[in-house]
Amino acid sequence: MRIFDPHIHMTSRTTDDYERMAAAGVRALVEPAFWLGQPRTNVGSFTDYFDSLVGWEPFRAAQFGIRHHATIALNPKEANDPRCREVLGVLPRYLEKDGVVAVGEIGYDSMTPEEDEAFAAQLALAVEHELPALVHTPHRDKARGTERTLAVVRESGIDPGLVAVDHLNEVTVGAVAGSGCWMGFSIYPDTKMTAARMVHILREYGLERMLVNSAADWGRSDPLLTRRTGEEMLAAGFSDDDVDRVLWRNPVEFYGQSKRLDPSAVDAGPMTFEGNSILRGGS
Repeated sequence: MRIFDPHIHMTSRTTDDYERMAAAGVRALVEPAFWLGQPRTNVGSFTDYFDSLVGWEPFRAAQFGIRHHATIALNPKEANDPRCREVLGVLPRYLEKDGVVAVGEIGYDSMTPEEDEAFAAQLALAVEHELPALVHTPHRDKARGTERTLAVVRESGIDPGLVAVDHLNEVTVGAVAGSGCWMGFSIYPDTKMTAARMVHILREYGLERMLVNSAADWGRSDPLLTRRTGEEMLAAGFSDDDVDRVLWRNPVEFYGQSKRLDPSAVDAGPMTFEGNSILRGGS
């Protein structure tokens, strides 16, 4: 089973996690810029962080044979802080980096006017730099937030096929399925989405434009839940090819639109499923 995790915050993980991920079949990943938990107070703290996403983390990942890519953006939560807004002016130089495959995470946290402005501005940057956009849906009032997200995407003029709307669930997937955007799901031990629920969604909505990720941030999470989802799919009667499509070919297709995926990651051949889980320490 080969895995391309399309959304995982490796800054919050250890080298042991990289080792476990490689053993589980993770060959490539995308790390989106996000909120670090502690409020940032100036633009310099963002640039230091962005530099680590395009420099240090690819080095860490490469030690375990994993290809690391990033998305760069002002995240929705910090879009509300006037001390952080100036980062919008430095984004263009990072969006030209070879390892940056999308603008993200953008979207909504609390659905404020400030978030509206930052969201629209960064969708415009995605269009200007011919990059996909990775969109974060809010944790609260998710249905309304998803509808508002889709309205902003339509107003922006960006091709919906270049947009992944992430952190979806059973309540929000239907709206995105009919929009032309890609559908992203974060598999967590306790929150967001479980592997078993993900299988039910795949049965109902099919495999097209589906992205399954582990997100794996600072909270309780597990970077091997992409693998667990693949195992649940096989147990439910999906084929090896179905699993490969969801866990490998779909992320390659979506981020490949950036024309910046590492060819050795894209061209890696499929791995056969042995039938036994190699998860260690998973939920």
